[in-house]
Amino acid sequence: MQEQRLKTNLDTNFIKLIAVISMTIDHMGAGIFYEYPVFRWIGRIAFPLFCYCLTVGMLYTHDIKKYVLRLGAFALISQPFWILAFNSDDIMGNIFNLNIFFTLVVSLLAAWGFKEKKWWLFALGIILLNVINFDYAMTGLILMMIFYLCRNKPWLGAVIYTITYLPALNGYMEDPLALKIGSHAIGFEIFALLALPFIYIHTKSNIKISKWFFYIYYPAHLFVIYILQLFI
Repeated sequence: MQEQRLKTNLDTNFIKLIAVISMTIDHMGAGIFYEYPVFRWIGRIAFPLFCYCLTVGMLYTHDIKKYVLRLGAFALISQPFWILAFNSDDIMGNIFNLNIFFTLVVSLLAAWGFKEKKWWLFALGIILLNVINFDYAMTGLILMMIFYLCRNKPWLGAVIYTITYLPALNGYMEDPLALKIGSHAIGFEIFALLALPFIYIHTKSNIKISKWFFYIYYPAHLFVIYILQLFI
């Protein structure tokens, strides 16, 4: 039996399902319901959950190369749908405005490089995330490093994760997505803290979902959003 390498929640099918639902709500807000920031607030849950599941995958996969290639393939497949959903008015100008799968691929490679002491790969990942227009940029790698380095100390991981998002408490009134309480604004990134329970509280949902569903769903839901935009 494979030794458990994480003391956090390993109910990853349930976590991925929550992430997919949150992501869909977020993208509906970004692509259709612009005037309702609550869609984007709920959407902040998704990315940390995907990063956490990627960390679990990195530690438990039997073949990291196949894992990376699979992510990379769907990153390429999803790119035109990502552009159509959010930048259809300037397709050529957004070819290198890369979707989240690319961010996850590079973050995974960098985190794996750190884990295996392949420092050149870790450094390369950091450089790429800073010089290329990846969605979420360095955030993915930072989250993966928190989950990996604190894998046996969940309380410490939860504390560091929380501290990472505390700067969002000082938001900007000019930000249409900020939560405004009187004359004070809180950056919508603060809602990423809602992902904490799913990561650090153990669940046993016994949900069984094919891994291919999560890969296929991403470009499929982006295409649906694009079609809805044509009719709304």
